[in-house]
This record gives sequence, structure tokens and C-alpha cells, in this order.
Amino acid sequence: MKIELKIFAILLIIFSLTIIGKNLFVSSDIKAPGEKKLSQYYSGKKLGSFVKDGKTYFRLFAPSAMSVKLVTFEEPEQAYGTEFEMIKDEDGVWETVLDGELYSTFYGYRINHFSMPGVENIICLDPYAKAVTTFNTYYNPRRAIVIKENDYDWEGDDWIKTDWRDLIIYEMHIRDMTEHSSSGVTERGTYKGLVEKGKTGGIDYLRSLGVNAVELLPAQEFANIEIPFKDSLNGKFNTWNPYERNHWGYMTAAYFAPEAYYSENVREMRWDVWSGKDAKAVNDFKDMVKAFHKENIAVIMDVVYNHVSEYELGNLKEIDKEYYFRLDANGNFLQQSFCGNDFKTENPMVRRLIIESVLYWMKEYHVDGFRFDLGKLIDWETLEDIIHEAKKFNPNVIFVCEPWGGGYDPKGFSVRGWGAWNDQIRNGIKGENPFDGQGWIFGKWYGNNNPGRIKSYVNGTLLKDKLGLFLKPEHSVNYLESHDGYTLGDFIRLGLGDVKKDEIIKDIDGHIKLTDKQLELNKLAALFLFTSRGITMIAEGQEFARSKVIPVNNDVPDPNKGMIDHNSYNKDNETNYINYHHAEINNELVNYYKGLIELRKKYEAFRRASYEQVHFFDIKDNEFSMGSLLSFKNDKFIVLLNANPDKPEEFILPQGEWNVLVNEFKASTEPIGVVSSKIILRPSTGIVLKKK
Repeated sequence: MKIELKIFAILLIIFSLTIIGKNLFVSSDIKAPGEKKLSQYYSGKKLGSFVKDGKTYFRLFAPSAMSVKLVTFEEPEQAYGTEFEMIKDEDGVWETVLDGELYSTFYGYRINHFSMPGVENIICLDPYAKAVTTFNTYYNPRRAIVIKENDYDWEGDDWIKTDWRDLIIYEMHIRDMTEHSSSGVTERGTYKGLVEKGKTGGIDYLRSLGVNAVELLPAQEFANIEIPFKDSLNGKFNTWNPYERNHWGYMTAAYFAPEAYYSENVREMRWDVWSGKDAKAVNDFKDMVKAFHKENIAVIMDVVYNHVSEYELGNLKEIDKEYYFRLDANGNFLQQSFCGNDFKTENPMVRRLIIESVLYWMKEYHVDGFRFDLGKLIDWETLEDIIHEAKKFNPNVIFVCEPWGGGYDPKGFSVRGWGAWNDQIRNGIKGENPFDGQGWIFGKWYGNNNPGRIKSYVNGTLLKDKLGLFLKPEHSVNYLESHDGYTLGDFIRLGLGDVKKDEIIKDIDGHIKLTDKQLELNKLAALFLFTSRGITMIAEGQEFARSKVIPVNNDVPDPNKGMIDHNSYNKDNETNYINYHHAEINNELVNYYKGLIELRKKYEAFRRASYEQVHFFDIKDNEFSMGSLLSFKNDKFIVLLNANPDKPEEFILPQGEWNVLVNEFKASTEPIGVVSSKIILRPSTGIVLKKK
């Protein structure tokens, strides 16, 4: 502990020195002394640490640095390591070569900048580090670890090559899925726990649900800890995060290394210790991917290539701020990401880093796809190169993104072959907020939503429809809930007025149990989602109307304890953990989701019917009702929906008998009834029919 406290004291001094340097002006495209413009630098050399011919190479790209030293450590706890001078080539790459295969060696870099006096006292993390150990405190000091690559038995495993139209994605957080005791898992909250067999939670639960892809919230090594509450660091005063934690992971620290926290079977983060010293996360992550692939479930990674961790010391900000980041005229970070710094992706070596990171996760970890956070912050040339290079290895690789961040342009992504989250369908069907921005399932129009838009969502929100977004349906990621914002279940509870925004919830099990009306709206929303063209995505717990209630029994000074949370990014607690008892309480909704997933998987019409194969019913005097006839190959389906909360709707059916596959109670692939001539739908219900 004395050594650790000493390290922390040293870091405080370092931080003060760094602040001094920050105030010096440096343009983002100046020349390093006697050199060319920074944006003109490029090297094709292999970067990072690697072993070749009995020697260990260390290479770092930092063109504006005055000098760089490699520092190696026998243990990360050491305050001082062994230093080696590095030589810079004409392309801005610093290199040193040591004798021996130095696997398991801990290392970092000391970098001297003429524009940032004092920064040479910080140990910087290798941007190409393949494994990382972190000292769990506010500054997140790290050491890279030399590892052996291509040293894993995949047992013949390969990518899951899924047509995007067939994807049913489950967005999930690795720790959330098994950390709650109800999961029954031994290795709770970990990569290994997620794929334990014969348990209530984790992979068996996902398999029983029927999804064919998981989208993992960020699992590249990230900054788990934020600055002290009601204290100031780096010019920021923390008034917003009493938990001092970053649970979701949108502060990436290492683009090539898996998050070490998810290899530790601990109930809570251990502060002031070194995490990930054994590099165990590398094989744990691979074991997880292999296990998912054996269940024919694809693995998609949520990745953050638009900024790096805001608060920590020793990342790319200290390595070469002027090269890696977009700066204003005064040398300050631009932050359209609202995360403190924006990556200068248009610079060639930043572009190379992103592309090589993507390819590394594909080849080394067999990852099947990626969801890019704030994709619009990445320049078009980089986005085009990413998908082009990745498809050389896996033509079916999945690329989707948030189409915003310094702009909003789903079409721009679609024309480049990317998918994008469809916020139109989210806001149109559910609403934008549950208080004065409710959507179609409540029998209301919000903003410019209207019946024409609702029909457009059914067909994939295509550009051929007025105000559509996409060239192809499979570019539309249709979703009603994600990690961000209120859950769909809570949105409905709040929207109906059954729970108040500032209400303290004391009986959580009683609160989670759906009322008849809440159940109707959850089912109606799900039915619309699963019968629309595009990629289907649900969030963890959506299938049982999960509620994010902030625990009352914690010692954090949170004024919102006991209330429903809409931004749970900082809570490594039961606000976010999946409680499988709640899935049992609302098992009728879970079974409904299972039935809809099975329906969508069995019948191609719901995934592949073309624009011309969908015909809408002409409905008068009820703008919240909708009917559509799908003709695909030899199958004919009718989907009828009545979102009017007060008025039943009568539908006249085409000639013949129709099997009922989905009604207000059940969703199935087998007939649960037969109708002909006409049918009346109660308010807030839907039905799916198949021609006999």
C-alpha cells in the first residue's frame, strides 16, 4: 500500500506539471522542429510490441515528440523501471529492440514534448498494447504487457456469416448479464460467467430467447473510474457523478486489449490495486466468443473510436496531442463528442490505428461485427476504408453505427454500405420522452410523426419514402430501447402515469409486475418491431420490461435513490444488473418475445419482403390503426395493429381462411386460431395472420 500511495502522490505532482504545459499554444498541424507537417507523417511499420527472431521490438508513432524512452517493469507496482533510449525514424516512429522473448514484461513510454513540459514524468500506455494492467484510481495509470499472439486453439471456429436482414441483436453489458445472484453463475460478472452452461442467466438464457447476435457494450480496455465527486481534476468539477465510476465503458483506453475487469470474479471494483496483471482477459474473451459461436450467436462489439478517456493520464493526449486530436485555434481539444476530446481520424496514422484495431479484433478474437459510437465524428474516408478492408476477410462482417455526432446523416452511412441506428422508429413508435413526447403506441403523434411515417418504418424507413433514411432495409437498425435513456418498460410506466418521475419505489418486485395496460403496450411495441423490415435490436431485459431503479441501500450520496434512472452509465449495481426473478414475474412478456423471435426467424417475409410486396390496408376514421399484407414466395401474411387507446377497430379480411399466429395474448409459429371475413381488434393490440 505504501508503494501504491507513493505512486498516487507522484501522479498528483505530474498532473500539476501537465496543467502548466496545457496552456501553451500548439497548432494541430504545426511542424515538429525541423520536420514536415504532422498531418503528412505516415509509416507502414508494424507498431506496438512484438517478438521476432528471438528479440522483442517496441515501436511507437509520436512524430512531434522530442524524445521517447521505453520503460520496462518486472511488476507494475514498481515506481521506477528500467529505461531504454528509443530512436526516431524519418516517418515519426520511435523504436528500440531488446534481446530475448520478453513475454509478460510490463512496459510503457516516457515522452518529452517541447509543448508540454512535465509530461515526460508520465508513463504512457502503448496505443497498440494487446493486454493492459491498470491501477484502479482516478488517473487510471496503466502498463502494457507483451503477449504472444496467434497462440490460441480456436477448435476450427470461424465467423458467423449472417445476412444482415436475418440479425436479431441483443444489446448487452458483459457484467450486467451475470452479476446478479439470480443468474446462478459461479464466475459472476465475467466473460467466463457469461458462457457458463446450465445456469439461469448468461448464454443459456440468450439461447432460449432465440436471438442470433449479441452486441457487447464496450469491452476494449476502458477507464472504469472517474474524478472525485464534488472535487476538481483537470479543470473539471464533478457535480454529476457521485458514484465516481464509468460502468458502460464509453471511455476507451486501449484499442487492442480486452477489459480486464470482466475477468475478475469480484462483487465490486477494487480501488487502489493493479487489475489485469495476468493478462487473463485475452483468452477469456476468446473463450467467450468461441462459446457464442458454438450456439450460432454472432458477437458484435460496441467500439469508441471518436475519443479516448477524458480523465486519465498517459494515453494519446500525452503521446502526441497535436497529431491525434482535433484542436481549436488555441490548442484546446474540440469536443463535439461531449467527452473532452475528439479523435483526428482524418490523419493517416489515426486512420491506420482504427482500421488495424478493427482487423485485429476480427482476426485475433473472431469478432463478427462492430457498432461504432458517434460514428459521424469519424471522417468518411476512414469509414469507407474500414468496411472495405474488413470485407476482404469476412464479406458478411457487420458494421452499424450511431449516425450522429457533429451532425446527423443516416443516408451518408447507408450509401457507404453501413447500417445505422434508426432513431425515427424509436421515437415514432415509443416516443421521444414519456412525459410530453409520447409516440404511436400511446395513441399520440409526437413532432412530425404521422401515419405515413409509421408505414415507412414497416418497410425499413427507406429513402424512397418521404423523409426516409436508408437505401436498403438492412441498413436500418430498428430498436425501441438501448442502454441509453429509459428502458421501454419504464417509458411505458412513466408515460401511462403509473409511476411519477420522482417517485420513490420501495417494492421493486411489485413495481416490475406489469399491469394489463402496460403489458398491452409492451406487446404492441414488440409486435411492430419484429414485423418491420431491417435489422432488429432489443436491449438487455427489454423482453421482461426491465426497470432501472436506483437502489436505496447504498452509501453513495445520490439524491435520486429509489427513483427510475434514465442515464445509468455510472452504476455498477442493481440499477443495471439483470435480475432474472423479474423475468419470471413477467414471463408472459418473455414468452411473447420468444414467440416473435421464432416467428421472424422462421418466416422470411418479415425479413425479406420487398417494398413492392407489402400492401397497406385503407383504414378510415382511425389514424392509429394500421394493416399490411405481405406476399413472399408462397406465403401470405397480414399484420394488423390498433394503437388507438380508446377505440376498437374492425378489419375486413381478404377472401379465405387465415391462421392466427400472434394475438394479444400469445406469439407463435403454429396456429392458435382461425379467422375469416373480418376481425375486431381491441384498443392497443395487434395480430398476425397467415393464409391457410
